[in-house]
Amino acid sequence: MFLLFLAMTQPNGGQGGGGGFGAFLPMILIFVILYFLILRPQAKKQRRHQRMLQDLNKGDRIVTTGGIHGTIVRVNESEKTLIVKVSDDLKLTIDVTAIIRKRGGDGRD
Repeated sequence: MFLLFLAMTQPNGGQGGGGGFGAFLPMILIFVILYFLILRPQAKKQRRHQRMLQDLNKGDRIVTTGGIHGTIVRVNESEKTLIVKVSDDLKLTIDVTAIIRKRGGDGRD
């Protein structure tokens, strides 16, 4: 891609050394395509995940980055932690940022 850019900006390369805005048009198009195919969807996904983290409540079933499945027992907003019930006799304190996703209440993900 960089070599293509260099070839287009050479004075006698391409179509007689057009120069100016026309020389940068392919690079501008590449950045626009990159934005719509990669950057914009990633930003939308990140906003959706952040919204999900803010909406966590007691009773929500969650999955952590380590693969731990559990149910939220308590939310500590000041410390940004959760108490998660993993089994009948095991509760863990987990940082909110370690949550990947919520699980559905009906057993579906």
